[in-house]
Amino acid sequence: MNWYEKLNKYFPIEEMKSKEHMETLLKEKGDVYHKDEGPHHVLMYAEFDRFLFIDYVWVSSQSRGQGTGHKLIEKLKQRNKPIILEVEPVDYDDTDSEKRLHFYKREGFSHAQYIDYNRRSLATNEQTPMEILYWSPNDESEEMIYEQMKKMYETIHTYKDEEFYGASYESVDEVLSYDESRSTDDIFENLTERA
Repeated sequence: MNWYEKLNKYFPIEEMKSKEHMETLLKEKGDVYHKDEGPHHVLMYAEFDRFLFIDYVWVSSQSRGQGTGHKLIEKLKQRNKPIILEVEPVDYDDTDSEKRLHFYKREGFSHAQYIDYNRRSLATNEQTPMEILYWSPNDESEEMIYEQMKKMYETIHTYKDEEFYGASYESVDEVLSYDESRSTDDIFENLTERA
């Protein structure tokens, strides 16, 4: 299986970019968009001046629990910039979604509770609400994370979208908003404790 097939098997269709989109990002935005691939992992991420964005991270089931994911995150943390990523809200019927959250909690990520993020999938045409997690070396504010997230959305997610999907994603202001009165629980608080 190639790197794209691994990601495509693991991530839901509404979260996947097309292979063509990702290959174009690697080629045309290669100064920003990167692939770190090994026999048991695929990490797709974007590195900007002030932050990193994890687009996809996949670790093979055989090597889970062996510290592969931790090593990948540690490598990014050494850049000493905030790291931002998107996760789907917890689905208690999907143990993977809860496992992922436990992993990011252990890695010291916070939940951006003031950022509302809801985009329409061009693959399914359905609204896909997501939550933003971030790790911050210098205690950056959620507002700063929000500003960086907007930059990432416009630079990476919507890059040549019409060319690849025959339609455009919604504008950044329709998809992302920052609201300090947004009432949402910390996504990490409701996780069941694991032995």
